[in-house]
Amino acid sequence: MTPNDFNQPPRSPRRLWLHVSLFAITLFTTSIVGARMQQNFQANLPFFDVARDLNAFTYWWHHPETLLGGLPFSLTLMAILLAHEFGHYFACRYYGVDASLPYFLPSPTLTGTLGAFIRIREPIYYKKVLFDIGIAGPLAGFVFLLPALSIGIAFSKAVPGIAHEGTFTFGTPALEWLMIKAIFPGVGAQDLYLHPIGRAAWIGMFATALNLLPIGQLDGGHILYSFVGDRHRRLSKIFAVLLVPIGLIYWEGWLLWAVALFFFGSHPSLFDLADLGAGRRKLGWVAVAIFLLCFMLAPIDAS
Repeated sequence: MTPNDFNQPPRSPRRLWLHVSLFAITLFTTSIVGARMQQNFQANLPFFDVARDLNAFTYWWHHPETLLGGLPFSLTLMAILLAHEFGHYFACRYYGVDASLPYFLPSPTLTGTLGAFIRIREPIYYKKVLFDIGIAGPLAGFVFLLPALSIGIAFSKAVPGIAHEGTFTFGTPALEWLMIKAIFPGVGAQDLYLHPIGRAAWIGMFATALNLLPIGQLDGGHILYSFVGDRHRRLSKIFAVLLVPIGLIYWEGWLLWAVALFFFGSHPSLFDLADLGAGRRKLGWVAVAIFLLCFMLAPIDAS
């Protein structure tokens, strides 16, 4: 089976103005957040404090020059999200599957965005195609977040106890922990103040782990279906239920994900008995490794 079996004439992007507008607005909102992050970082103030930082989305109106300081965070985060979505998009184009350009979601939140997504406008009929499209996004995003995290940690600084100050405490994924040990030996994660570039990479890791959950139509769900076929439905529900004890013990946010993914986590059936092959099986294990490196039992704790 070759790409030529699937290729179709390229289709013109629909509503290009909408994709560009959402990208520009999201770059703006993430720059607002990044500007406040940079100010706090330079002053050794906690990442976010409700009493101090709620005005971040109005402060820029009187001090527009501060937005430049937010670009290291916003450009890093947007690059990671863009790489992830274009990984999916170009895999779709490779196989002639009709898909939209990325839609970015601006939001007045701690990150300035709710992420991005593409729309796949037609069914996928082959497991190999489903696997390649599903795994392309996490792989592409990981290629970008890996150097971003290393650069962000290199620009970070040791501030004793900084992780437990402010309104939120953030988890430390295994990948970040390993890099801290390599770049800042002897400094614990709770004492390292992540540079905004590093915080953007942290958000990228969190998003990658969420997408690689082997449930429903998440990227991990597509990968799982490629291997197990219709057994995916039962396994998907089992994995969703497993989020419940994690949510009860570590982070209540997992409970919301568990409910949403349990009831809305179905996957379209494919009739394809072809074997994925040794190469894709190895890539499947790579996806598992990336998930374990990025996953956090307790991503965020509100103090």
